Amino acid sequence: MSRLFTTVSAITLLTGTAALADAPKVVADIAPVHSLVFRVMDGIGKPDLIVPNETSPHDYRLRPADAEALENAGLVFWMGEGLTPWMERALDSLSGDATVIELLALDETNTLPFREGALFDAHDHDDHDDHDKEHDDHDDHDDHDKEHDDHDDHDDHDKEHNDHDDHDDHDKEHDDHDDHDDHGHDDHAGHDHGEFDPHAWLSTDNARTWLNVIAAKLSSIDPANAGGYFSNASEAITELDALDNEVNEMLDPVRGGKFIVFHDAYQYFETVYDFPASGAISLGDASDPGAARIAEIANRIQSENIQCVLSEPQFNANMVDTVMAGTNAKTEVIDPLGFGIEPGVSLYTKLIKGMASSLVNCLR
Repeated sequence: MSRLFTTVSAITLLTGTAALADAPKVVADIAPVHSLVFRVMDGIGKPDLIVPNETSPHDYRLRPADAEALENAGLVFWMGEGLTPWMERALDSLSGDATVIELLALDETNTLPFREGALFDAHDHDDHDDHDKEHDDHDDHDDHDKEHDDHDDHDDHDKEHNDHDDHDDHDKEHDDHDDHDDHGHDDHAGHDHGEFDPHAWLSTDNARTWLNVIAAKLSSIDPANAGGYFSNASEAITELDALDNEVNEMLDPVRGGKFIVFHDAYQYFETVYDFPASGAISLGDASDPGAARIAEIANRIQSENIQCVLSEPQFNANMVDTVMAGTNAKTEVIDPLGFGIEPGVSLYTKLIKGMASSLVNCLR
């Protein structure tokens, strides 16, 4: 019996090693996307991660190891130019014959508009059901100007949107993307944030959709493992259903609590769990806010007795201290990338649960 067990174990080990050796070379840009891809590939292969989860993806600089991973890749999953504008050129020059999947550009992805203002109201989330149509117009930005013309209460931010005078640190990044004129972002002297909020992975609805997309794309280049990919995706979707139930139960005791976020990265989370923020210190591209924006946030915290201001580990906590000065607001650290969580299969669910936990602790 012992000899039989040893033989079976050896065969299993060899089979597993062969599966990993034969699996396609896959690359993901950020840790949450990497986690979803890894979950689908679990037991078959292991994807490479480009941006470490302790680093902001907005202005990451590609390393030699990242370039090598892209050169060897057969399949690449990335959010899109709105999150990592520097990656598009790298993909053009390095990815070769790889199949490149831009998740924000998929018809199946639900997208939310990029918010310019520092202060949010409940109506910011009312149009969620219309986002599929908005996404269908992703390649046509003609409606973008009209969308902003309709927001008269944001007039004070138009100059910030067009000029980004405080964003000197990002001028070089923009200059490096002159070949992207056809994307319709010529007016932005700073980050090319685009029309849509790029933090779409914080919607578990999108995560469910992407799991099936990931399984389908993997199966197309590795049909021998198609059954494993789709089985893993199905199990992961069930896990996300349970996660949503758990997170809603966590949030229920503090629903109605008011909070400010450091940068506007969380509206997908806010929408899925019906828990809107009151404002953001920084824009969704994490660019440095101007004095007027900081003053707006500080005034709202005081005038509306905001209970919580959430900071982020990758960014300067002094701005949080500034807007909280003289108030009774509490602060907790929250992170949309899974800072401190080991990248891998379980990072995504730990990330979402960790965000809910930080919010609850801050509002108690």
